[in-house]
Amino acid sequence: MDPVAALERLGGVGSRAALLRITTRRRLRRAVKDGHIRRVRRGDYALAAADRALVKARQLGGVASHLSAAQLHGWEVAFPASTPWITVPRNRAVRDRRNCHLFWADLDGETGDVTSASRTVLDCARRLPFGPALAVADSALRHLDVSPERLVKEADEVRGKGAAAARRVAASASRLAANPFESVVRALAIEAGLDVEPQVVVRVADRIVQPDLLDRGRRLVIEADSWEFHTGKDAFERDCWRYNALVLDGWTVLRFTWRQVMLDPDYVLACLRQLAAVPSGKANVA
Repeated sequence: MDPVAALERLGGVGSRAALLRITTRRRLRRAVKDGHIRRVRRGDYALAAADRALVKARQLGGVASHLSAAQLHGWEVAFPASTPWITVPRNRAVRDRRNCHLFWADLDGETGDVTSASRTVLDCARRLPFGPALAVADSALRHLDVSPERLVKEADEVRGKGAAAARRVAASASRLAANPFESVVRALAIEAGLDVEPQVVVRVADRIVQPDLLDRGRRLVIEADSWEFHTGKDAFERDCWRYNALVLDGWTVLRFTWRQVMLDPDYVLACLRQLAAVPSGKANVA
């Protein structure tokens, strides 16, 4: 796979080890040399597109915000921004609005070229669909750049357009989500009316497993199957054992691919809504 596409699958940032599962060393070196990917620290890479937001922000007298800010904070996102997201002060006159997503807002209290962590999360929550917005919030929590308590508190203080969306994202966010793919699946499950939790420990067949998402009452497991992390004979054997053990223990297991979740969410939502009608039961949760 092309390294840029591979990095987009990983949320815009990723380790060398993760990238080399789905691309080659030669392609990775070429992408870095050509400026499509940058090495942010030893062993970690990011899409270079986020850096263009800094240049654009300086040109317009504003700051990188929303998805561009999320990427610059080093967070994994569902759909990396290819066009800069920029916020300028309310009274700023901007003549050239091309090649960017431009917003006007009060920037009092903001320092530097990028919006603060909590503001970035809430800006995304107000503007993005629920799934991608939840992915940003989960990533911020996972990287310990925002606390759950602060996020909920600041979301409660939001007023105007997008306030309800901001509070919903803040209330649903979890640092336990492993990646943006899993966050978007969880958002669809919430939309469907399921009561899901990420990475809950379950005991089956005298072993401990940790499904991506679990609805305790419905004895439902939802797995986000990303082929780039499930390659090789041993991984395939473990996946088959895990699936069979859960089913034999009375769990309903749904598995969705990255392509289904990201490119055909209506199909995933229809499946989840059908499961939401299943009566609740008791779960064998460790």
